[in-house]
Amino acid sequence: MTTATVRDSDAPQAPGDTRFFGHPRGLSTLFFTEMWERFSYYGMRALLILFMTAPIATGGLQFDVAKAGIVYGTYTALVYLTALPGGWLADRFLGLRRATLYGGVSIMLGHISLAIPSLTTFYIGLGLVIIGTGLLKPNISAMVGELYTPDDVRRDAGFSIYYMGINIGGFAAPLVCGWLAQSEQFRGVLTSAGISPASSWHWGFGMAAVGMFFGLVQYMSGWKHLGTAGMEPALPKNEEERARQKRQLRLGLITVVGGGALLAALSLAGIVRVTAEGVGNAFGVLLVLVTVAFFVWMFTVAQWTPVERKRLVVVLVLFLAATVFWSVFEQQGSSLNLFAERNTRTSLFGYEFPASWFQSFNSLFIITLAPLFAWLWIRLGHRNPSSPAKFTVGLVFVALGFGVMVLASRRAEAGIMVSPLWLIVTFLLHTIGELCLSPVGLSAMTRLAPARIAGLTMGVWFLALSLGNFLGGRVASFYEAFSLPQLFGSVALYALAAALVLAVSIKPIARMLERGR
Repeated sequence: MTTATVRDSDAPQAPGDTRFFGHPRGLSTLFFTEMWERFSYYGMRALLILFMTAPIATGGLQFDVAKAGIVYGTYTALVYLTALPGGWLADRFLGLRRATLYGGVSIMLGHISLAIPSLTTFYIGLGLVIIGTGLLKPNISAMVGELYTPDDVRRDAGFSIYYMGINIGGFAAPLVCGWLAQSEQFRGVLTSAGISPASSWHWGFGMAAVGMFFGLVQYMSGWKHLGTAGMEPALPKNEEERARQKRQLRLGLITVVGGGALLAALSLAGIVRVTAEGVGNAFGVLLVLVTVAFFVWMFTVAQWTPVERKRLVVVLVLFLAATVFWSVFEQQGSSLNLFAERNTRTSLFGYEFPASWFQSFNSLFIITLAPLFAWLWIRLGHRNPSSPAKFTVGLVFVALGFGVMVLASRRAEAGIMVSPLWLIVTFLLHTIGELCLSPVGLSAMTRLAPARIAGLTMGVWFLALSLGNFLGGRVASFYEAFSLPQLFGSVALYALAAALVLAVSIKPIARMLERGR
């Protein structure tokens, strides 16, 4: 996913460069950079809610689940939302390559901050990772596109290789970081070395920093292989426009820094009480208001042809479906992570493994199933389901996953530590849903939206991810407020209801698009 403009013309080296499995040598640089960045992100994500809810005596923050869910949801929502200003800054000021570098440095510093046992450094670390991911994630993807000319037949295969790097990092990270943070074996090593075993969480976060450091080292060492990709900002084209955008940047920075300073001053003076829950709730309200305002503007202020208006209705429907999907899917790192730790038997053949290891299954299933789905869509040919139909199937599968969790949670309510297979089957069903919806989501939105708001359409997709992640955190915050069968059953029904509404909309949407041609 990317919010930056992919400038296809800047790749004179691509056609004759076949040094990386038949692809440009620069692809290996971006492959390993993104692999290590995802290693750092998913390593920390696998630990985050478990660390926040762990007792202080074991090195955690001892947040209640309601607070931890809000912090988790706000953090993951901001990670996706900052991709929009990150892409904007790269396009207009930094260039893709420098934005990626600065983002990687910020991510590494964020994980170093998380590795320091302090509540203040915890929040600083989250902030630095949010900023860094917003700079790196959209722009490194855009650089992959710049390695190829528009008509290069290797282009799609190159992106497939690149996305494989994402999932390799996502698979390995929970295994390594989770073992350092949670395993009794490593805590024993720390104890024998005279180090408090309660610090193990911070070794896990530190390993995420090491991963990003490796990514930065090989990114800089492979810099020369990227040719001209991402070297200069694509926009603006003239001095007047450049000056206008610099004013916008200054205004934005003054607003953010000034607002933060004012809030800090009011907090120190005792006039305003700033809490994690308050910040999260305020962010959620703002996110919803921005979403509503955007679509109100799109349908009431902007001028569209009848055909464009019909297509935008479909964009809105898919946006809502994607928001529901991600709010359910992203329970993997929150409520399902808690279920793994508290209610699941984490032993296999006598070996006790960390609960965070379950977070590797999604990436493992993507690695194994993605080629099968790619073959299936090609095999279906003209019978290939429409985008709304694939969205519907995706929602059905995440609903089925939580249906499985209802059965598992009933056993857990009876005091049984349930088999790991319950979560594994759930992650498998959720991954199938992801493979039905995620690859076609952005493509469908950009295909449907009017050409003059193509960039905004990219923003709509990231907005759905952000809103979905925030709502997912809110759902997880009710983990202790309801019985688990009630909570998981409600999530399953929520996803199933969205799937049914979308299913009955498939034919009307098809007729609408057919008449709009």
